[in-house]
Amino acid sequence: MSKWLTEQANAKVNLSLDVKGKLDNGYHTVRMIMQSISLCDHLQFTGQEEGNGITLNTDSDLLNGEMKEGSDNLILKAARLLEEYTGCKFDAKITLSKNIPIAAGLGGGSSDAAATLRGLNRLFELGLSTEELQKIAVKIGADVPFCVKGGLCLAEGIGEVLTELTPLSNIPMVLCKPDIGVSTPAVYKAFDALEKVIHPDVDAMLAAIERYDNMEVLRLLGNALEPVTVSMHPVIKEIEENMMKASAINAIMSGSGPTVFGVFDSQKAASEAGNAIKKLYPGYQTEICNFSNNLKPRFE
Repeated sequence: MSKWLTEQANAKVNLSLDVKGKLDNGYHTVRMIMQSISLCDHLQFTGQEEGNGITLNTDSDLLNGEMKEGSDNLILKAARLLEEYTGCKFDAKITLSKNIPIAAGLGGGSSDAAATLRGLNRLFELGLSTEELQKIAVKIGADVPFCVKGGLCLAEGIGEVLTELTPLSNIPMVLCKPDIGVSTPAVYKAFDALEKVIHPDVDAMLAAIERYDNMEVLRLLGNALEPVTVSMHPVIKEIEENMMKASAINAIMSGSGPTVFGVFDSQKAASEAGNAIKKLYPGYQTEICNFSNNLKPRFE
């Protein structure tokens, strides 16, 4: 019987996202606070006979269509980079069950790639450390090193310089992903043309996290990219306003969008708000979930 194992790939949200500058290579330097959430994809890794290589099966019609058209899937890219790093050839079938919306600002593809690095490391008993996996991860994408470990982190540089933060409570939340596509390069290009940028107070949020002041953290949610994406897709601001009407403590866009997340003071409030948002936007993907941490909080 072939050896197999599973990995969970958690989505992320940006509690605070500031853009600091632009490098000569086109990448932007950022300063952001990233939080893993309970919404996740599931990946199964099964050993195959020698010579079969890496094969990927998904339940996503969109991903399957992109792969048929020759798009470079991040899961397969992660597997290839791990082979290059170790000098090994892997024979494994990867089966992806997709729950995180695609191109949503939630890091779904990045998290799947990170889970692939962890899963193959375990399946083939490579013995690579988290730090080694993160070195490989940065070649895949800026969010992937964070997704290797998850939790709550300050991310700097292009997103690859990580400082682990003391985790918050598993705060209830509602996500709403509009049925629209957002081009991250287009958002950053429009951001670069702005005359005035509203910068979130990342330092104040870091201080609130250190004090374990959940309410202050949630009050300080901020995203420097949001005005740009909202100007392209006003429905984002409309969803935020409806989240607030449904008793959210705060609501904001994650990443370059278009997903909006609202945070709530109880699971009951989040469930009621999630049901209200589903009725308002029946064609959008709405999820009721919560912050998710690998580390044990100081007070629980």
